[in-house]
Amino acid sequence: MDLNNILSQLEADNEEEIEKLLQQYNRENSHTFTFDQKEENLRSKLCQSLLTVLGRQVQPSCQKACLETLRILSRDKRVLGPVATREGMLVLAGLARLQGGEEGGDNQNHLQEDTQTAEEERVVVEALKCLCNVVFNSVAAQQVGADVELARGLCARLHAARAGHHEVGLFSLRLLFLLSALRPDVRGGLRRELHAVRLLTEVLEHTLDVRWVGPYEAAPQDPQSLPIPAEDNERAMEALKALFNLTLSDAGDEDGDHQLRLIAAIMRHLLMLKTETEEKTEEAHSHAVNLLSNLPVSCLDVLIDVPVQGGQEEYSGKNMDSVQVLLDFMEKRIDKQGSNYKEGLTPVLSLMTEGSRHHREIRRYIKAQVLPPLKDVKIRPEIGTTIRNKLVRLMTHVDMGVKQSAAEFLFVLCKESVDNLLKYTGYGNAAGLLVARGLLAGGRGETQYSDDEDSDTEEYKSAKPFINPITGHVEEPLPNPIEEMTEEQKEYEAQKLVNMFDKLSRQNLIRPMGVRKDGTLAPLDETLCQPPEDSSGSDSD
Repeated sequence: MDLNNILSQLEADNEEEIEKLLQQYNRENSHTFTFDQKEENLRSKLCQSLLTVLGRQVQPSCQKACLETLRILSRDKRVLGPVATREGMLVLAGLARLQGGEEGGDNQNHLQEDTQTAEEERVVVEALKCLCNVVFNSVAAQQVGADVELARGLCARLHAARAGHHEVGLFSLRLLFLLSALRPDVRGGLRRELHAVRLLTEVLEHTLDVRWVGPYEAAPQDPQSLPIPAEDNERAMEALKALFNLTLSDAGDEDGDHQLRLIAAIMRHLLMLKTETEEKTEEAHSHAVNLLSNLPVSCLDVLIDVPVQGGQEEYSGKNMDSVQVLLDFMEKRIDKQGSNYKEGLTPVLSLMTEGSRHHREIRRYIKAQVLPPLKDVKIRPEIGTTIRNKLVRLMTHVDMGVKQSAAEFLFVLCKESVDNLLKYTGYGNAAGLLVARGLLAGGRGETQYSDDEDSDTEEYKSAKPFINPITGHVEEPLPNPIEEMTEEQKEYEAQKLVNMFDKLSRQNLIRPMGVRKDGTLAPLDETLCQPPEDSSGSDSD
């Protein structure tokens, strides 16, 4: 469409014609919008004109069309100058019904959400979408958003909205996530002044339909309500992302150990839930893993300190259901073809490493699954389909972070004993970790572990003397290559070897060495020139 025509109509102040033109523009560009540099100035002017229209008293249908156009234009960070101003951001905040600072509080667009019509709700949603795009693409808009206290308005909305419009809640959470990710000062204010950690925890409780049946034991309100509905899952994911930002640093002073343990309990609850698709379930578990990684490791006991169904006496009666989910999640991430191991796998490896290092029951359970007692030692440890084989293969991965995470995980499962690690992985696979830790000569790490040890199987004990420590398995004896040679063939091969050494020697690539009388090595020509010992003296005497 001709942007000049749209601009002229916006200036003409004909709502019906404006709405008609913008709807056509939106249909043509909603999925195929391209950033033509020749029209950059026109698009920037269009942004300004749209804000001017939105600042007037126009019908919600016209507001919605203007905001949809502005959302499309806001994908291009080069034209956001007019929008990323105090005036532009306040117009959008007003349409989004965000009661932030003084300017936002006086805005006439702030109405009670329970009085909104369906069309007015769509305006709020579109305004929130625009704010998300603008904040994401403009540093100036991020600064203005902090200045006008958008985060305060978002927290007020989340406090009030329990059963509100799905998309209003979703994009409010998404905008809060963006502000907390891009502005450290906003993140600090959210934690200290607005108590957003507690607020987001309550949002998760409500969204995931949590019922507390113990101090740190969550259960669904209705056991038959699984899986999580798609809309609830979407909002929960946005809340988890925002909560991840707010727990990146120590939150103990503001929120206390109790609040963090509540989060750990909700994450355990989430790990035990499923969504409508396997892909969405994996995404939910990924966010749960990331958030658990931010919590103090002492809080991880919440994952296992819940009543055991059926009993697991070998692990002191601790409930390992959530730990098994983490193991299954880790193996899925390893098996996922073409996945980014650094982003997808290392968080869960790090979480289980720290959990195993500080919680004996977790370590013992994981070791039983990952490193069961060795029986078959005829196959190299990196070959096969067991979880141990997969992790050993990762110990030589090209990505240094992935390699270190996998090696550290196995090392902790072995109670940081070099001998135990070599037993399960072989020296060749473990060398990188041992060099990094300064443990090539053997020994243990600094962490103290309990004295319980898994006894070796009879199969391993009988094969142990024949295991190659480098490869970690019993190698089949290689045939002697000269056994079936004739004498002529042996002489021919020997002559070839002599010729090779002679060639290397002439090119000064090697120097034949001999032994001096004092037992030291020296070039062969020097040792040959030494006079023989004179033994005639004893005869003359």
